[in-house]
Amino acid sequence: MSRTTAVSTPSGWSVVDESGPGPFVCRRVYEAPGGTRAVWESRRHRKGLGLARPGRVRKPLRRFWSAPPGRQNTLIAVLFMVGAALFGLGSVPLYSDRVGAEQVGLTFFAGSVFFTAAAYLTFFQVVNASRDPRGGAFGAPERPGFWSWEPRRIDWWATSVQFVGTVFFNVSTFAATLGLGLDAEERFVWAPDALGSIAFLAASAFAYAEVAHRSPGSGRGPVEWWIAVLNVLGSLAFGLAAVAAFLVPDTGEPLSVALVNAGTFAGAACFFAGAYLLVPEAAEIEEIAPSA
Repeated sequence: MSRTTAVSTPSGWSVVDESGPGPFVCRRVYEAPGGTRAVWESRRHRKGLGLARPGRVRKPLRRFWSAPPGRQNTLIAVLFMVGAALFGLGSVPLYSDRVGAEQVGLTFFAGSVFFTAAAYLTFFQVVNASRDPRGGAFGAPERPGFWSWEPRRIDWWATSVQFVGTVFFNVSTFAATLGLGLDAEERFVWAPDALGSIAFLAASAFAYAEVAHRSPGSGRGPVEWWIAVLNVLGSLAFGLAAVAAFLVPDTGEPLSVALVNAGTFAGAACFFAGAYLLVPEAAEIEEIAPSA
């Protein structure tokens, strides 16, 4: 399979270098007429953060509250943070002892809805990203699209699989509020929860691969790297919680309630921290526009 990317090469530009896992291209270095070079990266591009100069040194992270308001990235961050906070709250034993199982179930369901909204907006950014590496008005769709089939893009896989995972969580958390019997609970609560956790693991793996050319200490501002790592850790913790939530046939109880709560809380904390970093990431816009 030939390597592919989400963008075309503008007239007069040339590709100096490109990298990415397998058939996916996640980073390209372009040379525009006149010798000006610019770096295109799939994650920056779909988030509207523009091109960057090779070898740049990024500015220090801005605080959350000093980032530009009103951006899709900010809304996505807030939605993910609220969802993660609700999952973390629902996994605290003191909270469940005070409000009861029904309210805990509704808390988890509400958290899953926020996750789904954020995940879809992330996918929406991929669908509507410009086909020109310069972004902005270059190659932008005249009307927004709501779905696309682009399996040769790594960001499409990362965001679409994550969205599917959140829908599984919608199903499992809603079913958990219905007071189902053991057999039905295994089918409609545990199974979708396990599938959602698997989807989150796969999505976080794609997202990590998308930014794997970065590493801490590279001098290039490893914000994306930390976001990806936190999402991987959160997905692993959710997966551990899903395994611990398996219902023992003889007792009808989870394998380990303590591990379910600990895994859910740890995963929620990781997702919250990763979402928190989305806004400082969006504040690091460093755009250049070489002449075509």
